[in-house]
Amino acid sequence: MSKHQDLLKKDESTDEIMELNLGPQHPSTHGVLRLKLRMDGEVITACEPVIGYLHTGVEKECETRTYLQMFTLISRLDYLSGPSEEHAFAQTVEQLMGLEVPERAKIIRVILLELSRIASHVLWLGTSALELNMSSVFMYCFAEREKILDIFENYSGARMFPNSWRIGGLNRDLNAGFEDEVHAFLKAFPRAWKDFDNLLTENYVWRERLEGVGIIDLPLCKQYMCTGPILRAAGMAYDVRKAYPYSGYEQYLFDIPTCTEGDSYARYLVRMQEMKESASIIEQALRLLAPGPVIVDNRKVALPPRKELARSMEAVIHHFKLVSEGIHPPEGELYTAVESARGELGYFLASDGSNRP
Repeated sequence: MSKHQDLLKKDESTDEIMELNLGPQHPSTHGVLRLKLRMDGEVITACEPVIGYLHTGVEKECETRTYLQMFTLISRLDYLSGPSEEHAFAQTVEQLMGLEVPERAKIIRVILLELSRIASHVLWLGTSALELNMSSVFMYCFAEREKILDIFENYSGARMFPNSWRIGGLNRDLNAGFEDEVHAFLKAFPRAWKDFDNLLTENYVWRERLEGVGIIDLPLCKQYMCTGPILRAAGMAYDVRKAYPYSGYEQYLFDIPTCTEGDSYARYLVRMQEMKESASIIEQALRLLAPGPVIVDNRKVALPPRKELARSMEAVIHHFKLVSEGIHPPEGELYTAVESARGELGYFLASDGSNRP
């Protein structure tokens, strides 16, 4: 018997209890989710989530594709933070194969990851404010997100899914003007952040609706294995970038924002501070950028430069083999994780030595 079976059982002692379904198709869900609610007036006294509506079978789909073909699928698992998905998968394969990514590629990856984190957080903030009819905040947040999406578009041609990660590095170097665009964004973002802070942090309505609401304390976080802003808002300073550094994060100076209340307001404060830390990381990364390759020089892994195809038969053969057959990681199993905007994002890879997982 499900432990939730009696959760929504009607209380016959009062006529004020109401049961209703929120979703699975509802404007406020921002993703297909069904919530079975029990309400006493405007207070939700019980909630049973019904999940699975977004299951697409990507894990099974990946078993029929080569490692290179998988990037198109996995970047859409979190459509608000595609670079995190791409990086988590790429670094798992790279570690299994023992590949060392060039330093310039590591730094560019960090810049894209942190821009993506800010974009995800401002979307969360804007849509959360919109639920409380604060449409001005929504517009301000999306204006900042639009700047980041423009940077992605100028770099890769795609706004939400750069699809730039490859096993061993990146498929392209920075476009002309990329650094200037990022510097311009970083120069304007502190003022936008201050606007968010002035509009919300001490706003009576905002605090009244968030403080003491949706409390997830530390024991509950551990019970349900919550990570990311939820865990840090409950008091634990756990961040994969600090605990298990990847892509050179150990060379960047940044703090891990935490609160102890574990409520919705604490999660808001954590995300606000995380945006400032991400901006600081990007500034440090830009200072570290130096000329160099953006992908490994291994023709069994990386496609040869296009200019070589016109004069080298060997390059043509490598190109044909990689496109038609792909790479062959050694047999083995490996789990690695990254810190995405929503928390720890991990990939478990099982390789049998073939060109498919």
